Amino acid sequence: MSSLVQVSTTPLQFFSTSDLFLQDRLKLVEELWEEVLQAECGQELVALLKKLRAICCEQGQAQKALEDSITQLIEQLDLVEAVRTSRAFALYFQLINIVEQHYEQRDQQLSRRATYQESPVKTKNGNNSESPSLFSSAFGANWVERSWTDDNQNQQKAGTLHWLFPYLKQLNVPPQQIQRLLNQLDIRLVFTAHPTEIVRHTIRRKQRRIAHILQKLDQAEETFRGMGLTNSWEAEQLKEQFKEEIRLWWRTDELHQFKPTVLDEVDYALHYFNEVLFQALPQLALRLKQTLKGAFPRLEPPKNNFCYFGSWVGGDRDGNPFVTPEVTWATACYQRNVVIEKYLQTVDELSNILSPSLHWCNVLPDLLDSLEKDRVQMPEIYTQLAIRYRQEPYRLKLAYIKKRLENTQDRNNRLANPNERLLIFKTGNPNIYHNKEELSEELQLIRRNLEASGLTCQELENLICQVEIYGFNLTQLDFRQESSCHSDAINEIAEYLQILPKPYNQLSEAERTAWLIEELKTRRPLIPQEMPFSEKTCEVIETLKMLRLLQQEFGLEICHTYIISMTNDVSDVLEVMLLAQEAGLYDPATSSITIRIVPLFETVEDLKRAPEIMRALFEMTLYRAALAGGYQYLAKDQGQEIIGELQPPLLQPPNLQEIMVGYSDSNKDSGFLSSNWEIHKAQKALQKVAKGYGIDLRLFHGRGGSVGRGGGPAYAAILAQPTGTINGRIKITEQGEVLASKYSLPELALYNLETIVTAVIQSSLLGCGFDDIQVWNEIMEDLAGCARKAYRSLIYEDPDFIDFFMSVTPIPEISQLQISSRPARRKSGKKDLSTLRAIPWVFSWTQTRFLLPAWYGVGTALEQFINREPEEHLKLLRYFYLKWPFFRMVISKVEMTLSKVDLQIAHHYVKELSKPEDLERFERVFNQISEEYHRTCRLVLDITENERLLDGDPTLQRSVQLRNGTIVPLGFLQVSLLKRLRQYNAQAESGVIHFRYSKEELLRGALLTINGIAAGMRNTG
Repeated sequence: MSSLVQVSTTPLQFFSTSDLFLQDRLKLVEELWEEVLQAECGQELVALLKKLRAICCEQGQAQKALEDSITQLIEQLDLVEAVRTSRAFALYFQLINIVEQHYEQRDQQLSRRATYQESPVKTKNGNNSESPSLFSSAFGANWVERSWTDDNQNQQKAGTLHWLFPYLKQLNVPPQQIQRLLNQLDIRLVFTAHPTEIVRHTIRRKQRRIAHILQKLDQAEETFRGMGLTNSWEAEQLKEQFKEEIRLWWRTDELHQFKPTVLDEVDYALHYFNEVLFQALPQLALRLKQTLKGAFPRLEPPKNNFCYFGSWVGGDRDGNPFVTPEVTWATACYQRNVVIEKYLQTVDELSNILSPSLHWCNVLPDLLDSLEKDRVQMPEIYTQLAIRYRQEPYRLKLAYIKKRLENTQDRNNRLANPNERLLIFKTGNPNIYHNKEELSEELQLIRRNLEASGLTCQELENLICQVEIYGFNLTQLDFRQESSCHSDAINEIAEYLQILPKPYNQLSEAERTAWLIEELKTRRPLIPQEMPFSEKTCEVIETLKMLRLLQQEFGLEICHTYIISMTNDVSDVLEVMLLAQEAGLYDPATSSITIRIVPLFETVEDLKRAPEIMRALFEMTLYRAALAGGYQYLAKDQGQEIIGELQPPLLQPPNLQEIMVGYSDSNKDSGFLSSNWEIHKAQKALQKVAKGYGIDLRLFHGRGGSVGRGGGPAYAAILAQPTGTINGRIKITEQGEVLASKYSLPELALYNLETIVTAVIQSSLLGCGFDDIQVWNEIMEDLAGCARKAYRSLIYEDPDFIDFFMSVTPIPEISQLQISSRPARRKSGKKDLSTLRAIPWVFSWTQTRFLLPAWYGVGTALEQFINREPEEHLKLLRYFYLKWPFFRMVISKVEMTLSKVDLQIAHHYVKELSKPEDLERFERVFNQISEEYHRTCRLVLDITENERLLDGDPTLQRSVQLRNGTIVPLGFLQVSLLKRLRQYNAQAESGVIHFRYSKEELLRGALLTINGIAAGMRNTG
């Protein structure tokens, strides 16, 4: 069988000598994959895969001349053969994803070594040594390292902390300015629960096992090549183990057997902490300290938790009826249990390490005093271990710490049980940790005693750092709910109490705001104890009560962010304040509040109105006081004299407003270019408004994994933000579909985190003056408006488009895929684009290789602008691309998406899935899309001055090309299976079914192709 690393007869172009390592690994994977398929299914399947592969041209797209014959071949396959073929290609994509991730991690490790290498390798005559012959030491580690150092050192240094601080020193950035930024550095990455994550937990474990085998294979090959050997029994044994893992994978079901629950999604998200992130964040803090010290030895590093994680998993209830208050409580208990288990493992490791005896070293009196208190409080531990650890005080102290952790874990497990919860609340236990400060104090006591005797322990330092970052909560839970849920709840409450002259929902915005302000000034309860309301209203009320209960048990750190999606007006924020008041989260007498209310501006219209809404809120005394920490703090901020001593504000830091900007819905609403420009403008305007009121702003970027939802490289995206809008603070969603690619392997996770931190510091200190050039902004306004008009003319104004979308994409089948606990639509009822979530919207276009939301309209906008002054305007756009980070980011994302588009296979979906009576009008829609695609490609290449898409990023170009070809057969298979499934459904409606297979079998086959294409594209929604 021809190698799948090859497209037709032309091999992929590997762009550097270090890429030969990847090519070698891909060849190995393909050989093992083919051996397994031949053994499991026979030569017939292998021959079929080869025949299907032949339909691709050199660029990895479908060949039109072969389309009819391939369609006929696939139509003749029975369901079993079609499913096996789909699974084979899907398995291949999963395997090359693992290899590529492993390769990326290896490159990061080599890059880090090269970073610390002071000079190039020299020969005896003083010249730089040349790379050895490819035939003499094929993939030896030393050669790869030298190759990396010589060819890529400068490129790879940028974006890392080791590059950043010397660069800041070279630019003479004042150290005081750097120190101020480090003191307020606050980077939050938030895992979300609603992505189209389609890989089972079982498969993830197999992926990690294979990655581990690859790592061991690298080590074995480097060892025997270093000894001048050509092979070794150890390497051959690992290859056999690799093949056996592939065989086991082939016999494992890829699809979920049931729809995941919210707690299943919690378990999925948190396993990255278990595997990688628990250790990664302390390493990140250590890297920052070391690199800062090298360039600015007198500066103080930031607090250890300058970068940490949040989560929407179990807290985000927007459109998800399965996220109940009880589920949120179970999520918090689950998170606490995970982090305690990690602490217990580390304490056991420390007990093995910290073995100093009093015979050979002294300890301070405070440790002995602490041990005496522990003996009194936990005599059973003393009785059990006093003789064994009589002369080993550190081990004895760690034994007491371990027992307190176990007690804390036991209490947490009982709290998770609703039947025991109230009893646990009423009973106290002195031998538990009530907060992270208590555990931290005991660990620092050990550290002080070690230092006093001249000892250090890095494992102890890591644990102290982990406690500071993770506490007993692991992540901070964000709550999110859609704005109409709050207004509907208040409408029902007010109607029951008969306190308004007409229903609340019928009031004007001015009337709503005036009434809400008056209600927020009174301490009179609004909600009766017995709640005679609908289930939906009771859920809203109980959610805020649960938030308060969580804060009482877990501390404010567990959850103090409440996000309002679809924020349209000032009243949307005040409604949440009123409901928070009823739950005891807001005190009207003092205007102190224990939650941050975060408006989420999603559509283009909402983004435009966001500054006006926030200005109106900042003008309200009660709202400003809540931000400041209460009326007294607001008075103090305004220079008024305060009587008595003030306690610190409940929420730290005070005077901080968090605002979320949404990429997904604004893109669905107005297209890629318009969405990005409106978000860019909104950030600048919001920063200006906040600054005018002396309020700090933290922008929360609701980015998706795919370009159509704001995804893309985080480093470039952060640098493209408007100057002055970050200031050391940023919050970004990390969608479930990208977690595996970012956080599955330790070095990749560290690199991803390091580039984000580097970008935040770099953007905050250096910025970009091009954002404020008025003429440039006017040009972008014109481009965005034109792109929006072109996009909406197709998506929302073309009468045939909705039918086109529902027919030629697998959107009906995607809604049946067991991938998420969240429904595909926000609300039941009319099934149009307004209720469809942005995730399945983007997912469906990705499956069909249109990828339309990420580029449509851009070409028209660029063409109209250039046509006015062809030479001058093209030159100007090229200058934008060279100098303006925002414009470069936009064009780069469009270019990457265009490289994944395959209109030949997309047209196949149109021809085969359209009903005969619809084909003519659907062909018209397709032709319009095709014209815009070719127009956009031509203009992007004109601006970047490249011959082919992604010529400026060979690594990404190789990755895309590697997958494009093999996805084509899966597209043909998907179309065939979707046709059969829809024919079955049509027959079922008529009452006469002539099919060998059941609907469930046909749906399963279609879903397997959806799974495979998602793996091949390396992103979904």
